[in-house]
Order: sequence, then structure tokens, then C-alpha cells
Amino acid sequence: MPTPILATKLYIPPLRPEVVSRPRLIERLNEGLHRKLTLLSAPAGFGKTTLVSAWVTGCDRQVAWLSLDKGESDPTLFLTYLVAALQTIAPNNGVGVLGALQSPQPPPIESILTALLNEITTIPDHFVLVLDDYHVLDAKPVDQALTFLLEHLSPRTSKTLCIACLRLLPHKYFCCFARAI
Repeated sequence: MPTPILATKLYIPPLRPEVVSRPRLIERLNEGLHRKLTLLSAPAGFGKTTLVSAWVTGCDRQVAWLSLDKGESDPTLFLTYLVAALQTIAPNNGVGVLGALQSPQPPPIESILTALLNEITTIPDHFVLVLDDYHVLDAKPVDQALTFLLEHLSPRTSKTLCIACLRLLPHKYFCCFARAI
């Protein structure tokens, strides 16, 4: 039986009417479109989610959004949600990956990640994948999976990952990919 997901985790949070315009920070996020990873880190309540939501609203790329919570610290659940987020912009993407994740004896994680990367490269348009609240995840295997994806994402593709988080991510995993805002 497929793992049920909470669809609202895939919605871009709507902007409130009184949102403060932050053009300098939006420009910094736009600069990150030429990198594999843009990391946004600030204390609680500083408007990270609001800023990224405002940015993607005006962005000329498709956006796959995933709001995370502690439950996605499980690598299988994290990847299930990641595929679901990608399917919001490419509906047939990741079907085989989901099947492998739900198998009674799933293949090694690197095989699943390789299949996912191969499917990501078939998405014809440039896109942004937002992982909001990544800091709540507390699982080295998830960090390692994300690192694998970033390390093997083709530099010729224009796929950008934006992570909004409260605390900095482990330096050893992301230092070579990140453009911090």
C-alpha cells in the first residue's frame, strides 16, 4: 500500500497582504539560481518562509515546494515527500522511485537516488525545489541523501535547491554547494 502523504506540505504558503517587500534579499535569491543550492538561514520569526514564498511567486521557474517536519527524518518518508513535491511540476516523475521505496525489500539507497537523479534530468524546464524548515530534520541519512543528489546533479541542468532553515546545515555536507543568503 502506498505511503499516504499530507498534500498541504506541497503547497507554497500564500503571502499575506501586509508582507514587507525585501528586494535586496529577493535579488540575492535570484543570484542563487545559477547554483545547485541556495541556503537561507536566520533565527525563528525572521521571515525565511515568507521571503522564499515571495521570491518563488515572482520567479520565472516552476517551483516544487516541500514543508518539512520531524516525521521526514526517516529517509524513506523524506524521499517519498521529495518525489511528491517534484510530481507537482512533473506528474510522472519518480513513479519508479516510489515503487522501489515501497518495496518490501527496497534496493540500496544509492540505487534509489540514482534513479531519482535520472528522472530529475528528464524534467525539461528549469525549476526550483524548496525544502522549507529543513533544520527540523535530525537524520544523517537524509543529509547524506541530499548530499548525494547535489553532488551528482549535472552542472548543465538548471535545477536549483533552496533550503530555508533555522540553523546552519552541517558544513561538511553542504559547504561546496551553498550560496548562503
